[in-house]
Amino acid sequence: MAFIDEAKFFVKGGDGGKGCVSFRREKFVPKGGPDGGDGGDGGNVIIEASKKLSSLIDFRYRSHFLAERGAHGQGKNKHGRNGKNLVISVPTGSLIKDSETGEVIADLVADGQKILVAQGGKGGRGNTHFASSTNRTPRFAGKGIPGEERWLRIELKILADVGLIGLPNAGKSTLLSKLSAAQPKIASYPFTTLEPHLGVLQLKHHAPHIVADIPGLIEGAHIGAGLGHKFLKHIERTRMLLHILDASKPISEVIAEQQTIEQELSKFNKKLLGRRKLIVLNKIDLVEDEKQLEKLTSIFAKKNISVLAISALTGSGIDALKQYVTEKLEEGLDA
Repeated sequence: MAFIDEAKFFVKGGDGGKGCVSFRREKFVPKGGPDGGDGGDGGNVIIEASKKLSSLIDFRYRSHFLAERGAHGQGKNKHGRNGKNLVISVPTGSLIKDSETGEVIADLVADGQKILVAQGGKGGRGNTHFASSTNRTPRFAGKGIPGEERWLRIELKILADVGLIGLPNAGKSTLLSKLSAAQPKIASYPFTTLEPHLGVLQLKHHAPHIVADIPGLIEGAHIGAGLGHKFLKHIERTRMLLHILDASKPISEVIAEQQTIEQELSKFNKKLLGRRKLIVLNKIDLVEDEKQLEKLTSIFAKKNISVLAISALTGSGIDALKQYVTEKLEEGLDA
């Protein structure tokens, strides 16, 4: 099933119920006064964030959300029932925008966070309210006010503690499968990962941490090349970034790949350069010259960048990586 991270949808608050035109009919009161009740208010449309959801798949099958209208008023001053509110559940990390103007209405990052997006209409007043000294038998009542309606756009940005980033075929999916119990699609060709995958890193006696395998980027991703923004927007909310590099390539290519990653992050959002990061030299099982790892480590060390060498395929260095990531996240020194 495809990962849905954007959707356009219509919301409408319930219409207010009509006020009632009615007069008392009593046995010994031939000309009873007005007794029409008010119409009920229409229900509101509310969007609520839920950590139980992980995608916008529901929006694939439904694009119109209408709250219940208010009931009409009745005689004997009976007011119409208010319409029920409609609550739309969305994943935490959802950004709600006005579809026409692009204005950000809400950034729902906390479980249970709510936002009113379409106000229900007020119910019309019954003819009781229109009686006066000059008009004791008003034969009209207020009409219910239509509910607010609008088109919205929702964008989902994954909320994760750790983001795995790197060029295509760097081994991110394999690494995710070793860091957690996730089972992403793995193959030996670029762009295996066409959608984000999530896993949970859990060490004994430590809190769990969400790890996201983000689709690989290429040069020009910040302007939409390759998977473009589908990749980049999901790393904005990660607390820590692991730059996965293929250490089996020539040193010059490894350095060039890291520079490409840095450039694309900078061009998309410069704040990402200040995010806590770790260089992960992957595929060390394919490195024949041990001095190559020493040289790469030395190069990054001179830039004050932490480095760990691993093999996601064989599992070498994975335990050390798990421990490092967990400790750094628990320090709480997020950028």
